[in-house]
Amino acid sequence: MRANRQGIISATGHVAGISLMTGLFILALLATASLSSPLWAAETPQAEADVLVAQGVLAYDDRDYENALALFKKALTSNAKHPRALYYSGLAYLALKQPADAVTALEAAKQAQPSDPAIASQLGVAYFTAGRYDDATLLLEQAYQADPSSENLGYFVGLSRYRQKNYKQAIEAFNTTKTTDPNVQQLSRFYRGLSLGVLGLPEQASAELRQLEGTGANLPFTGQALQIQQALAAGRKPDETKRLSLQVSVGGFYSDNVAINPRNPGTTPDANTNDLLRSLNSRKTTSPGVLGSLVADYSFYRDGPFEATVNYAFLQTANLADSLNAFNIQSHLPGISGFYRGTVADLPFQIAAQYTYNYILLNDAGFMSAHSPTLTASIVPPSFTLPLVGSVGNLTSVITRWQKKEFYREPVALDTRFSSEQRDAFNTMFGFVHAFRFAQDKQILRIGYQYDDERATGGAFSYKGHRGQAGLQSALPVADMIFRYDYDIHFRDYTNTQSLFKDFSGQLSKRVDTQQTHSAQLVYPFNDHWSVTAQYQRVFNKSNVPLYDYVQNVYTGLVTWTY
Repeated sequence: MRANRQGIISATGHVAGISLMTGLFILALLATASLSSPLWAAETPQAEADVLVAQGVLAYDDRDYENALALFKKALTSNAKHPRALYYSGLAYLALKQPADAVTALEAAKQAQPSDPAIASQLGVAYFTAGRYDDATLLLEQAYQADPSSENLGYFVGLSRYRQKNYKQAIEAFNTTKTTDPNVQQLSRFYRGLSLGVLGLPEQASAELRQLEGTGANLPFTGQALQIQQALAAGRKPDETKRLSLQVSVGGFYSDNVAINPRNPGTTPDANTNDLLRSLNSRKTTSPGVLGSLVADYSFYRDGPFEATVNYAFLQTANLADSLNAFNIQSHLPGISGFYRGTVADLPFQIAAQYTYNYILLNDAGFMSAHSPTLTASIVPPSFTLPLVGSVGNLTSVITRWQKKEFYREPVALDTRFSSEQRDAFNTMFGFVHAFRFAQDKQILRIGYQYDDERATGGAFSYKGHRGQAGLQSALPVADMIFRYDYDIHFRDYTNTQSLFKDFSGQLSKRVDTQQTHSAQLVYPFNDHWSVTAQYQRVFNKSNVPLYDYVQNVYTGLVTWTY
């Protein structure tokens, strides 16, 4: 015999009363037992266990959980595999906030009746309450697919999906929650509001959380809900507390090829090329240095899903070797950005438009400038689960950028023979990047691809390129350190034959480059504001034209303050 409600437990540990049919069954069973002789009861342990379970269920329904549990235990001494005694023992343990004991009882009940959906769903609740989330997810989802209207089941399924960052599916589960428990009703509304906020729907999230104000429910999250509702009403995410962010870094570096000397010392078939290579390689190119940087971002407009920011980035490097002062870099990068966040087909997305102007100086003299409007569209696809890995989140972005570059102090200004070497150009780029997010973003794996087309004033610098990107970021188990590695490979096929500089065979040909960049970084955060960073970068540009074939290694140490 099976209780009609099958008692899905609420967040407060209570299960509503037994069904009418179950109550009639228990009364009939007790009446039968009262007419039976003691000798007959002693000779049928199953009947005695049934009577004890029936008495225990009545005590359980009166919320006398300790007395109910004592009766169930007594029934189990008569029949250790009594499925109803095990099942209700699990419910009693849950009501008494003893989830580990509930798991033991419900696992035994499931072993006795493997196909019982009520036992399976309650075991899922017990797993979840005990913190065994991966074990709970499968059972809860199976029960939800079979009957989403089961008492309180939608809440637990929604909470499980929320924990896995499946916010869209979590909202669906919270919407289907059937419960008579007011606490579960408020908890469902609270987490539904949080999910809406994460999905970029602050107005709906605020409305959902605002309903908690008039409930009078004395729940520990009520004050937090009001704070989040106020934050959403101000047009920001729940964890946003300021509009201005700053990052200031100072440190030192060592580069083994500041001047970008070519690798070949002058061993090509062409004598003029060899003379040029020897002259370049005679330059001093190794140097330690110091650097400083500033990154600032201010959100000046927020209104629901809209946000607009202004930003500025500054970088200054100074080579300590006097002969390399000409390669001291100063970069100014102001910009403005606009964002719109929402959902499409129930998937959260963000559209961002940005314009930046970059002005770079070498040794305090203008070197180049670039105007760069960029459009980015990002979407959060559904997560999925992998064996031994668990839930895997996703983030996909597509990017397009148009860029106008202008170089100053070009050689053509002094000698018209260098007209083919003019680097002023228009560059168009299209690409995408996808991030796989593991363990609540403690590990992130990135892959990406870009195509770019550069059309330069001088024919020697026009190319079509393909760029592959991969990266890994991991939170280490030691001192909250963060490790990041990025790999970038850029294939550039230049469209015109070189007019001045010959290839390794001594011929004027089309230039073909493959540039690989490795970057490894280890960050140690002292606290929320201070961190130290160690970084290594290797750039290897392999070219069929020896002038552009080089390797550079840079080692950097930084101290960073963040606001």
